[in-house]
Amino acid sequence: MKAYERLLNYVKVFTTSDDDSESVPSSARQFDLARLLVEEMKAIGVSDARVDDKCYVYGSIPATPGCEDKPAIGFIAHMDTAPDFNGDNVHPRIIEDYDGGEVVLGESGRVLKPADFPHLPGLKGRTLIVTDGTSLLGADDKAGVAEIMTAAERIISEGIRHGRLLLAFTPDEEVGRGADHFDVEGFGADFAYTVDGGQENIIEYENFNASAASIEINGFNVHPGSAKDIMINALHVACEIEGMLPAGQTPRDTEGYEGFFHLCDISGTTEHATMYYILRDHSAEIMAARKATLKHIEKLLNAKYGAGTVAVTIKDQYQNMVEKIKPCFHLIENACAAVKELGLEPVTEPIRGGTDGARLSFMGLPCPNLGTGGYAYHGPYEHITVEGMELATEIILGIIAKYRA
Repeated sequence: MKAYERLLNYVKVFTTSDDDSESVPSSARQFDLARLLVEEMKAIGVSDARVDDKCYVYGSIPATPGCEDKPAIGFIAHMDTAPDFNGDNVHPRIIEDYDGGEVVLGESGRVLKPADFPHLPGLKGRTLIVTDGTSLLGADDKAGVAEIMTAAERIISEGIRHGRLLLAFTPDEEVGRGADHFDVEGFGADFAYTVDGGQENIIEYENFNASAASIEINGFNVHPGSAKDIMINALHVACEIEGMLPAGQTPRDTEGYEGFFHLCDISGTTEHATMYYILRDHSAEIMAARKATLKHIEKLLNAKYGAGTVAVTIKDQYQNMVEKIKPCFHLIENACAAVKELGLEPVTEPIRGGTDGARLSFMGLPCPNLGTGGYAYHGPYEHITVEGMELATEIILGIIAKYRA
């Protein structure tokens, strides 16, 4: 079975994670895909395939004779889809010999345009897979799952020589919990790759340091006719906080290694308001300064309006994995070599986000990230190509070949 055919099967399964849930996994529906994958893994010859009680899928392929002393390499992808947009009732559309132009997404009123996505003309001639505009596609990261599964099937069915291979599919990556209960020791890999990136020739080993900031604002509500020097409007204070942050440091205004403050949510009344930010930066030092900025704003506003008016709570989420990857840079060199052997130019660039691999790297499993061939994740414009998925699968196989040498 080809990788894109697997993808089309997997996107039928509703696996959106739930950021508001404290359960593990955050949504029980993720078990539906997990169980399907276990059955499929066993069918292709991964005899020890299993899913644990927290919805982590594991399996292994023993080394072929003569390769037992080679490094054990893992490949990891996540099963959940992002709660940013509807992930249910996905209706993918396949466009053969794509012309590189605009694509009307069903009857949704949405149009996939080169004006918005300049890479589209470069996909001309490929077979494009898009949504109908009412849901995301789910290629993030079901494409990665499909590519790992396809590579595993080929390894077994074609008798390709290899060292010990480990496979894992995780829940809840999209809500930042994908590595929470990952059994690194039981997994048994010396090194691993997540397959959770974009364009197929991209190799990522630097990511944002990430923190989340929750802000509680306690106002003081009195009749507006007698509010002079008495009322503290929590919503006004919230706007004041946003205005005190550095201008031009939002996701819209930054790129590459540039970090940001991102206001994700604001709600409330005159008496009480809440704000939720995510903070991102590749530099640990600048990230510390970002956190200090918010705490300084808290101090200033409490001095202005009274103690307890503003409470800032900051929670660290993940760190930049580069320091864990550099000591085993063969992971990047071998991935780049595998990309070049397919006639592609490898692109190593920082992730403006994070992956399970970032946290796994700090849990003792160095784990850079490979591309899946997908684009415009987390929304109705998500798309991928059949050819990109085939190349991503070949890159996995190429890396495996490097570690059996």
